Amino acid sequence: MVSKLKTPDGRPVRILVTNDDGIYGPGLAVLEEIARALSDDVWVVAPQWEESGASHSLTLADPLRLREYNERRFAVKGTPTDSVVMAVKKVMPEPPDLILSGVNRGQNLADDVTYSGTIAAAMEGTALGIRSFALSQSFGFQKREKGEAPVIHWETAREHGADVVAKLYQMELGPGTLLNINFPDCPPEKVTGVEATTQGKRDQNLLLVDERIDARGNPYFWLGFRREMSNPAEGTDLRAVMDHAISVTPLHLNLTQLEAMEALRQVLQR
Repeated sequence: MVSKLKTPDGRPVRILVTNDDGIYGPGLAVLEEIARALSDDVWVVAPQWEESGASHSLTLADPLRLREYNERRFAVKGTPTDSVVMAVKKVMPEPPDLILSGVNRGQNLADDVTYSGTIAAAMEGTALGIRSFALSQSFGFQKREKGEAPVIHWETAREHGADVVAKLYQMELGPGTLLNINFPDCPPEKVTGVEATTQGKRDQNLLLVDERIDARGNPYFWLGFRREMSNPAEGTDLRAVMDHAISVTPLHLNLTQLEAMEALRQVLQR
């Protein structure tokens, strides 16, 4: 049983729950369970519809619409980033102490973090000075017959999530840092542990464009990835999840490649 989180002044930690799969996403219900195991002060502000792949986009050319379901549950007709901004700046009477984004339907590993709306919501929270974690439930790592739907082990995130978040909440992350948590594609009893990982690298040759024809004879396209097993490096998020471990990767808002700075200065001084 995980103990409830408290702030230094003794009140319950105020948690904002959001996602990119939309207010009706099954992972959001899982994340609410995790949050309520940790606090009695939980708010939900999520996109009205699925916004997967939205990355860190803001809606600037259209108005945002806000729908209230009950006192602490709202949907925003916008992106995950919009949802966090609306929650912090408009909906909640006081900013949250912790933002949890997810649980995403599918992993956010390696290059995924640059596309992910789940990660972006945590990025926006971090930019606003709020401790923020992104949570994702991996699937598709297990072999299955052609046409067979993948099993999504939501119970893995549900069973392990509160304990992992409670431990990580005690960390001093420093400004600009968020945590990317990925649960492996296995039942909860087969999880091998929790690992601190680095961001891996996908083989982008697996990215595909699937062309199809609609009923009027016009082409349309789906973007996706071919499912092929790889051999990722030890210590990466990809390897940890492949080995049935929970991966925790610290990410930073500052994308400056410091190792290139001296070479850049030398080029500019010529």
